[in-house]
Amino acid sequence: MTHKYITHSAQETIELATSFGKKLRGSDIIAYKGGLGAGKTTFTRGIAIGMGLGDEVISPTFSLVNEYTKSGVRTRLVHFDMYRITGALDLETTGFFDYMDCDTVIAVEWSENIEDELDDDCITVTIDRIDDETREITVTGDERFALLGD
Repeated sequence: MTHKYITHSAQETIELATSFGKKLRGSDIIAYKGGLGAGKTTFTRGIAIGMGLGDEVISPTFSLVNEYTKSGVRTRLVHFDMYRITGALDLETTGFFDYMDCDTVIAVEWSENIEDELDDDCITVTIDRIDDETREITVTGDERFALLGD
């Protein structure tokens, strides 16, 4: 199922992603698609809020992976940046497969670079930059993600 949403500010993107984050379950994998500055990290900040992990999310561009946990919250969020990853061998060195368990949600920026390694049932979030503030966000997943913006 595919659902489309329009946001008109970073705050609206965070609010949409917060609703999205509340619907996630451990072992979900989110494959982001969208160019530089599209709002992938902003969306991840909203996911973290929705999961009860707070809003201290930063881009994993230089670290490749950031992990977010909170005492009393069972499910963790692991945020990857695959911009410099070119295939399965590179992916192995990031520790990606070590995070696949029932208590982890994985969010992957630049997922196009590891597309062959992702399951067909992963959730895809495509963020298209319309202008400086406006984003079209397309979520491909199951019925959990219908009516996020309503």
